[in-house]
Amino acid sequence: MENVFLLWHTHFDESLDGGEDVKLIGVYSTKELAENALVRMSKVEGFRDHTAGFEISEYKIDKDNWTAGFITE
Repeated sequence: MENVFLLWHTHFDESLDGGEDVKLIGVYSTKELAENALVRMSKVEGFRDHTAGFEISEYKIDKDNWTAGFITE
């Protein structure tokens, strides 16, 4: 296995610090399994009201996926 598929959900809520709520739902060995999880989770309370917030990301394992560093203001 060289790649994994991450299922994320993001929604915006003004009552939260920064307004953004990001959840990693799960990590899956195939895109199909991630898509099946998305279908399941889109029926769950909260998620079903914000289905546009789902995202599936593909990542190579054993590789740095964020190499740019960061800046704090």
